[in-house]
Amino acid sequence: MERLRARLTVPVLAYGGILMAVMQTAVVPLLPDLPRLTGSSAATVSWTVTATLLAGAVLTPVLGRAGDMYGKKRVLLLALALMTTGSVMCALTSDIRVLIAARALQGAAAAVVPLSIGILRDELPPERTVSAVALMSSTVGIGAALGLPLAALIVRYADWHTLFWVSAALGAAGLALAGWAVDESPVRQPGRFDTPGALGLATLLTCLLLAVSQGGEWGWTSAPVLSLFAGFLLVLALWWWQQLRTGRPLVDLRLAVRPRVALPHLTALLVGFSFYANSLVTAQLVQAPTSTGYGLGLSIVGAGLCLLPSGLTMLLLSPVSARISTARGPRVTLVLGAAVIALGYVTRIADSRDLWVIVLGGTVVSAGTALAYSALPTLILKAVPAAQTGSASGVNVLMRTIGQAVCSAAVAAILVHHTHPAGGLPLPALRGYLLAFATAGAVALAACVMALSIPVGDGPAKAGRPSRRRGRAADPLLEGAGES
Repeated sequence: MERLRARLTVPVLAYGGILMAVMQTAVVPLLPDLPRLTGSSAATVSWTVTATLLAGAVLTPVLGRAGDMYGKKRVLLLALALMTTGSVMCALTSDIRVLIAARALQGAAAAVVPLSIGILRDELPPERTVSAVALMSSTVGIGAALGLPLAALIVRYADWHTLFWVSAALGAAGLALAGWAVDESPVRQPGRFDTPGALGLATLLTCLLLAVSQGGEWGWTSAPVLSLFAGFLLVLALWWWQQLRTGRPLVDLRLAVRPRVALPHLTALLVGFSFYANSLVTAQLVQAPTSTGYGLGLSIVGAGLCLLPSGLTMLLLSPVSARISTARGPRVTLVLGAAVIALGYVTRIADSRDLWVIVLGGTVVSAGTALAYSALPTLILKAVPAAQTGSASGVNVLMRTIGQAVCSAAVAAILVHHTHPAGGLPLPALRGYLLAFATAGAVALAACVMALSIPVGDGPAKAGRPSRRRGRAADPLLEGAGES
């Protein structure tokens, strides 16, 4: 039985990562109908997405740090429990206020990936760690590609509450499996939790992401948006000062500003931007009516199925990316991934009218994303002590989230400014979509250049504590993946 549990650790954690991404996309097919179903406005309904984004961004580094201090499995189970509770609340209500609060609870699942990466580092033998971390990191794209068509099918053929009952059942299964198959990591960083730092981080992230996500709706030069940006800068300065003066900070800024840590974080932001444009724009483009001259008039189910090959590609490429990282180093994998993303957008610009080319271009972008996402956590784990794995991985996932939020705002701004009438309605013009692809491709090239500037090193300054399973230093990333 113990051997079976050990074999299932990676699949169970990967299931949790996929489940997290599914939760984030599950509400998308409902958005057009939610105003009617809940008796609220479209602007209010948009908060079912914004609340999940904000909660996930805030809780990811906070729960990552808590995992380093109190046990990664314990905090992982807490994140899965909050996600499942949020799903049950969504299934039981048609009140938009409760629905938004429940979606915020589901946002806690964003911490599943960094916590799982920390567990894998602490528990697995060196020869399995790089491939397991690559798979774990790729689950974000896999879940997003699988979640949209699944949710669309449920919404189309069943009552909309069924979607959340299914989510709750999947979450409960993930919680039970993780409780049974995953061992608690012995690697800890004891001390008092930095509550002021957590509150400060929550405040500054809320100001930033709220301004970015609502800027198009409220107006980029409106008083609320400008006030939020000003508040972000002020709280950031105060929070930075507080973190440098705290003995056990929420985020070790002295470590975070070192090039081997800071540059992968910044690259994660750029990759998050360039990856998100693929699914965001593709879904809109293929659903556009044929009267536009370029649209295919597909349903939301059809649009989701167009993204399905992308998710399968990410799943299949995770072991390939691990082999490249082992042979050539994760920096090479990251550079290659960013370059492949840019190549995918070249394909999208060349032809965005034929379905097979659209699917091909999106699949190439996802292939590059699989390479890049698998390399990023490996670079971080090679650069930080084992006792800070959860916190550092959480910040890296946070940077991806910020990149996605900025991408969403940028794409919306581009499409709004490039419209033409079709069927009596102002719809995005093909030129707007091509400009969005060009922007995402340029950002991917910037990520490629930044990845090339990441210094080569031999490992973190401090070794990890002994792992219960292996009885040796819990730093498997130090033993493989040499840099060329």
